[in-house]
Amino acid sequence: MNKACQNHMFFPRMGTAPFFKVTVFDQEHFQGKRQEFTSECCNIYECGMDNIRSIRVESGAWVGFEHIDFQGQQFILERGEYPNWESYAGSLSYHSERFMSFRPIYCASHQSSRMKIYERENFTGRCTELCDDYPSLEAMGWFRPEVGSMHVQSGAFVCYEYPGYRGQQYIMECERHSGDYQHWRNWGSHCQTPKIQSIRRIRH
Repeated sequence: MNKACQNHMFFPRMGTAPFFKVTVFDQEHFQGKRQEFTSECCNIYECGMDNIRSIRVESGAWVGFEHIDFQGQQFILERGEYPNWESYAGSLSYHSERFMSFRPIYCASHQSSRMKIYERENFTGRCTELCDDYPSLEAMGWFRPEVGSMHVQSGAFVCYEYPGYRGQQYIMECERHSGDYQHWRNWGSHCQTPKIQSIRRIRH
């Protein structure tokens, strides 16, 4: 593993999963140059690769990013195999086959994830507490297609732009921003809208 990829590395707190491992490939279907990681990589260029085109997640939950330094589109990566771009990107709003940085989600806890969503920014307006998977917020009683702000009390969630876990992905973690996402622009550098219509817990 290239040490240059670990410049911004941080470590899990006590009580979190003890091990993370992902193998990335520069060609689809697990071909070409490969690298194994057990911690974050802020720039795949510094590890001798120009892009990531397939992934095996052997342990833990990870989040991948379109650009270096954890910027751009977000991709949730749970345990399993991702042979090509479509397998991890889902139905995104635009087609960009770039994957340049990634990091573990240390606080992911499928059994004990809990969050509150609010009607308006700065945790104001009507709110609802979530602790399960919701393929349609409207179907579970949320009254609008947008979410103004969120507070993740424990664990981690992935929020989607559309029902059925489709569209842009936003990873929400209790250990980022102290779990506080006061405005939809805090959800990620790629976020252009407050629209959230499905949410699920991240599996470790």
